[in-house]
Amino acid sequence: MTYTITADDLSHTIEKTEFSNGLFFHHGKVRDSFVLDDTRRAIVVSDRVSAFDFVLGTIPFKGQVLNQLAAWWFDKLDEINVPHHLLSVPHPNISVVKNVTPLPIEIIVRAYVTGTTTTSSWYAYQHNDRMISGLEMPAGLLKNQILPKPIITPTTKPEIGHDRNISKGEILAEGLVSSEVYEQIEQYALAMFACGQEIADTQGLILVDTKYEMGLDAQGELVVIDEVHTPDSSRYWVKDSYKAEFAAGQEPTSLDKEFVRRMVVNAGYDVDNDTQNPKDFMTDEIRFTAAQKYLELYEIMTGRKINLETVRNQSVDIPKILKTL
Repeated sequence: MTYTITADDLSHTIEKTEFSNGLFFHHGKVRDSFVLDDTRRAIVVSDRVSAFDFVLGTIPFKGQVLNQLAAWWFDKLDEINVPHHLLSVPHPNISVVKNVTPLPIEIIVRAYVTGTTTTSSWYAYQHNDRMISGLEMPAGLLKNQILPKPIITPTTKPEIGHDRNISKGEILAEGLVSSEVYEQIEQYALAMFACGQEIADTQGLILVDTKYEMGLDAQGELVVIDEVHTPDSSRYWVKDSYKAEFAAGQEPTSLDKEFVRRMVVNAGYDVDNDTQNPKDFMTDEIRFTAAQKYLELYEIMTGRKINLETVRNQSVDIPKILKTL
């Protein structure tokens, strides 16, 4: 389904939320998090888009797509007995979740050698002797080729600066998590990825790679947090066209944030040039096209359509809604 995005939509996006009643708040790259009480927090998913560790601007309807798609996937985690933090979704842009202590690492599961960033598997393949997070990828692979099996490649989560790939051995040596917790992290990550691949396949998509974040709840139990299998945290390709595009050496048709990265690079941004700001290469054309892709992926994955007129008429007085929680 083609959605009609208007110029007015570009100027009426949710960029940042302020809520003075929160006991504590944190503005992330995309999400604004507010502690409600000792056990709960509210996460407001904005329309901001980040890439290359920069916030580039906003994309219409993106926050609602991410929040509702994440909730859809959290329901799927219940079916495979992977615990998560979601409690309720009182508004399309708001999730109420358990208070959890996040782990200082992110878990990336990769099934293909691809990507454009310096932490991507393809960058490591070209520049780091095929080594990523302490793992050696097979010789002779081409960009966008499938790996023999999915691999787990953790990264750090610095508040300032770039993420960096880190190995399991380094994680344990630095005491970032215990060996017992790490083993459970890998178990959950591979179970979620297998589930995601299976569901995506039935919808005509390939789940290429994804990022998971996890934390420990008040009882010390490991739970999945943030988002799962959204177009911000995952790379999706269209299955029917992938083989022909790969054979021709073309980039696969994607339905994810990678499209934004590619267009910013095509507009002139050099990922190796630290003096450039990718925000300077973000255009309204990219914002229009990205909005279409976010909405399209939501519909393909869930089988549900988003009525844009209903969304436009919804109250965006987020602080007022937060006061009722």
